[in-house]
Amino acid sequence: MDKIMVIGVSAGAGKSTFAKELGRALKIEVYHLDAMFWKPGWVEASFEEFAAPQRKIVQTSNQWIMEGNYSKTYDIRAEYADTIVYLEHPLYLCLFRVMKRWLKNRGKTRPDLGEGCPDKLDWDFIRFICTTYYPRKRNMQARFRYFQTLGSKKSIHILKGKKEISSFLKDIH
Repeated sequence: MDKIMVIGVSAGAGKSTFAKELGRALKIEVYHLDAMFWKPGWVEASFEEFAAPQRKIVQTSNQWIMEGNYSKTYDIRAEYADTIVYLEHPLYLCLFRVMKRWLKNRGKTRPDLGEGCPDKLDWDFIRFICTTYYPRKRNMQARFRYFQTLGSKKSIHILKGKKEISSFLKDIH
């Protein structure tokens, strides 16, 4: 377990927290895709600006953990990853966590976000979570099959709920 892709069903699934804990346990650097995607003032990076640092990391680093969904760049990470971890919680819990995170970090830039992007929560983001949750959940089995075609040595861990996630991290420690 040296090159790890952490994805989740939605915002609020716990990808950043899980990746940080996994990184501490394995002593592997964690890269947050949100920090690569968002430029100051919540400006989106172009595809190439976003993809280039991911390509560099996967091609030059022997160990890495990259957390975040961004399906347009799954291929970059999945091709090199030896381990893919998928986190899933119910929609209501993901929404609760997003709201709790916003209340905790209001006006501050989280370490897993791009510089100059203070945490925010708006109806567009809530709508995005609600409208993409179930389609993502349905599409994940096909994605897992696709990830397996990229290399038979990929280990895929589907962790649903707090108990499975805690157990996985406990086993790593």
